[in-house]
Amino acid sequence: MTPIQPEFVETPLHAIAEVQTELVIIEKHQFRIERPADSYALLDDPTVREAHERDEYMPYWADIWPASRMLAKAIAKEPWAEYPKVGDKLEVLELGCGLGIPGLTALACGLRVTFSDYDLTAINFAAKNARRNRFFDFKTLPLDWRHPPVGLKFPVIFGADLTYEERNIQPLVDLLAQVL
Repeated sequence: MTPIQPEFVETPLHAIAEVQTELVIIEKHQFRIERPADSYALLDDPTVREAHERDEYMPYWADIWPASRMLAKAIAKEPWAEYPKVGDKLEVLELGCGLGIPGLTALACGLRVTFSDYDLTAINFAAKNARRNRFFDFKTLPLDWRHPPVGLKFPVIFGADLTYEERNIQPLVDLLAQVL
């Protein structure tokens, strides 16, 4: 039996006609976030439409969602120094990183972040936003919750606005049980 391979989407860069940079303030932290100026225009791209037909994919990553701001505020207030860590920094995984605002906040709090998403373009935007805000101690990971890499482990996992369809709940629960 052939193992099932993870699937990923890559929103084509040519589908992003224009980008904008937005100042996002999370507690005492300020981040410059680059994002597509018109996220709805991504829905017109044939690659995105095909991904939607195949797997009900939507490019949710391209917007700054209120829940990501709320999660980032909670991260900023968390007493991270009290958490046990292996090595010099606490390693955390951001699921469905989108533009990376919670992960950026975690980086600002001294954590080592792995940005993960199903859309490779989202991961690239999160990494670019991290570098734009002078953070370099991070990793990126394409991640299909249904087929996570064997041996992937993190002591802290966070994500905002992760499930929009009921069919995604069990894969998320299974992922958390395996990776946490």
